[in-house]
Amino acid sequence: MNKFWLTVIGITAAIVTLSNLGSIAGLAVSLLITYIGVKWYFSSSKTWVKITSAIVAAIAGLSAVFNVPAILGVIAVYVLYIVWKKWNNEEAVSDFSYFEKQWQELKKKSV
Repeated sequence: MNKFWLTVIGITAAIVTLSNLGSIAGLAVSLLITYIGVKWYFSSSKTWVKITSAIVAAIAGLSAVFNVPAILGVIAVYVLYIVWKKWNNEEAVSDFSYFEKQWQELKKKSV
C-alpha cells in the first residue's frame, strides 16, 4: 500500500480514536463492572447477593453492548495498529536496483 494512503488512513483512524477516548473509557469501566458482577455471582452462596450481582452485571453488560461510539473507537485503534505494522514492515524500493542489476551484467560481459 502506498505511504500516502497509509498516512490518510492513519490520520483518520487517529482522529476517530481521539474523539472516542471518553467512550472507550466508559466501555472499559462497563466491562470491569460486568466482570466484577459475574465474579461475585459465581462466588456467592447467598441468594440476594446473586440476584443483586446479576442485575448489576446485566445493566453494566447492556451499557457495554450499547456503547457504539466506543466500539467504533476500538475498531479505529485496531486500524491504527494495522497501519503501524504495514508502515514499519514495508520495504523501501530502491530506484537503483534495476540499474545495479544491469551494471553487474555489464561487468560480467566486459570480463
